[in-house]
Formats: sequence, structure tokens, C-alpha cells
Amino acid sequence: MCIIFFKFDPRPVSKNAYRLILAANRDEFYHRPSKLADFWGNNNEILSGLDMEEGKEGGTWLGISTGGKLGALTNYLQPRLDQDTRGRGELVTNFLTTDMDSLSYLKKVSQEGHLYNGFNLIAADLSTAKGDVICYYGNRGEPEPITLMPGTYGLSNALLETPWRKLCFGKQLFLEAVEQSQVLPKDAFVAQLLDVLNNEEAQLPDPAIEDQGQEYIQPLLNKYAAVCVRCPGYGTRTNTIILVDANGQVTFTERSMLDKDPSCWETNTYEFMLQS
Repeated sequence: MCIIFFKFDPRPVSKNAYRLILAANRDEFYHRPSKLADFWGNNNEILSGLDMEEGKEGGTWLGISTGGKLGALTNYLQPRLDQDTRGRGELVTNFLTTDMDSLSYLKKVSQEGHLYNGFNLIAADLSTAKGDVICYYGNRGEPEPITLMPGTYGLSNALLETPWRKLCFGKQLFLEAVEQSQVLPKDAFVAQLLDVLNNEEAQLPDPAIEDQGQEYIQPLLNKYAAVCVRCPGYGTRTNTIILVDANGQVTFTERSMLDKDPSCWETNTYEFMLQS
């Protein structure tokens, strides 16, 4: 289970406003090996964490490049996983390393969607000169990808904007935090967004999540019904905040669990200018 909230406005009226505000949780088994976010690629131009699970090494759930590409992935809650499919993390990695624009890439992916278990993929081209474009495709939804209008969106483990109660609740918290984005110092704003991502209030009952996950046992589904998931051996282990301001300055903050211990975390922040 993962969750992403984002607001984008390619042409903010105020110079103090952010073009993109993204807050995301990665939920995963604590024992699954991965690398903390760092720069990689032929010219160290890509910033992301990396999955190191055997057979799926090098995939990622969220990343951004200095050239303005941004990719983000969530899995689609489904009753049975096909073990013979390809690793979904490669969908983000391949986008971050390709020369294709976001919509063209998602159109290509839509032709290959059957090769993967259920997923949602956000692909963006962030350009100070040309304007930002954000596109979406889910292989359990419409056959064609879409270009998103400026606005605020929520994505969990159903299709984009599916009104799971935890998504609606978290989105409201996110919007309340975003209202403070131009008056708070950046560090304080990031801290508010991290508070949103670490809200453990279960939003129950939720018929929508129960219907989609009907083959899961009820106590397990109930554990998934909060923005921040906390189960024995599984749950939210990475919080990521990405801010892009009107000038193309990127601030990437990652808060990661250490040593499979939900009480032990490390926070790192990277800043760079978009080269697009």
C-alpha cells in the first residue's frame, strides 16, 4: 500500500508559490532491501531510492531527474498477484532514463500493461521554460493515459482519485497544509507535510476498500485504512516530499525507516535547479 498527494500549478500567480507540491508514502515489508534516495544514472542526474529485491533490483517507486522528469508508482490492490509478471518498479526507472515525453511514454506503457500486476503510474515533464505536464495511466482503468489539468490529486491503491476514506481524509489534511505553503518557512512547511504522511488514524469503515480487497481478511484491511500504515513487519517505511518553486528550484526530502525499526528514522534533503 502506498499513497501520494500532489498539487501542481505550472504558472503560479505568486512568485512565492510552488509549481509542484508532492507528498508520498511508500508502504512495504520492512525486510525488503532497498537503498535510500541518492543521485544515480550516467551523469548522476536522477534522484530516487532504489529497490534491491532480488530479481527487481534498480526499480523505484518515486524519482525525479535534474532534466525535469518525475515518475511515481503505486500498486493496485488486487486479490492475487501473478508471480510471473515483470517488476513494476522498472516503469518509473525506465521513464527517468528515457528521452520520451511523459504522454508518449505512458502510451507505450499502456500497450504493455498486461505484462504487470495492477499499477498506477504518474509521469511528469517539469519545464520552467515550456510549462509542466503531468500525465497518468493505470492498467486497471481506462485504456489510454490522460494529461492532468492543474489541481490537487490523491492516489492510493485504487485508480486516481478513487474516494477511499483514507485518501479523502489525507487529501483534506494535505490541502490544509498547502494553504500554509506561502506563509511558512520551507522547513516548517515540509514538517507539516510529513505530519500529514504520518497520520495513523484509521478511516473505518470503508466499503470501497473492503469491496476491492474482498479476498483479504478484514483485520488486515483495517490496518491499511490509515494514511500511515503500521503493521507487524509491514507498513510505511519512507516519506517523501518534493517541492518545485516558480524558478525551478527542487527540494527533495526523504524520511526513511532504519534497521526495520518503526522508531528509528533518518531524514535527508537534496536541493537542485531544474535544467529544463
